[in-house]
Amino acid sequence: MNANDFEKYDGLIFDCDGTLADSMPVHYVAWRDTLQRHRIEFPEARFYSMGGMPSDKIVTLLSTEQGVQADPVAVANEKEVYFQTLIDQVRPKQAVCDIAVAFHRRKPMAVASGSGRIVVVKQLVSLKIDELFAAVVTAEDTERHKPEPDVFLEAARRIGVRPERCVVFEDSPLGFQAAEAAGMDWVDVR
Repeated sequence: MNANDFEKYDGLIFDCDGTLADSMPVHYVAWRDTLQRHRIEFPEARFYSMGGMPSDKIVTLLSTEQGVQADPVAVANEKEVYFQTLIDQVRPKQAVCDIAVAFHRRKPMAVASGSGRIVVVKQLVSLKIDELFAAVVTAEDTERHKPEPDVFLEAARRIGVRPERCVVFEDSPLGFQAAEAAGMDWVDVR
């Protein structure tokens, strides 16, 4: 990835987890440990396939599939609180962060994530990149989530750029589908 590859776009939109932040291994630890306490299994491969899905929806799906009674909101909150204690273990995805730094004050940029606002903002602050973005759109900001395009469309709206003039930086198949549904080009940062 070279910054020159993205000059043709008017706006840049970045997913957070797994894209700006190398947080997915840390998220998995938080998920694994939390769900074990609730007798819910979450294989690592399945975890990665659900990237971009809001936490309460993950709990609902897994608990239903496994026939386990669980309060999706309470379990998701427990996982998010635990993850926040681990944020200091999250490292930047340097190549992606370098692109954001290169376009800071040159093009409007946003973060668009399926995670909750508190977790996203804490990661951006921890990585010292929070000031790079004109907008941060999170799970609380849209009713529909990846693979639906809403988070990316809202990010484009907030930075004042037409969707077809944006490029999305993503690490998950749900995110790629959402970017395509929004009419945006996308880059697989994996």
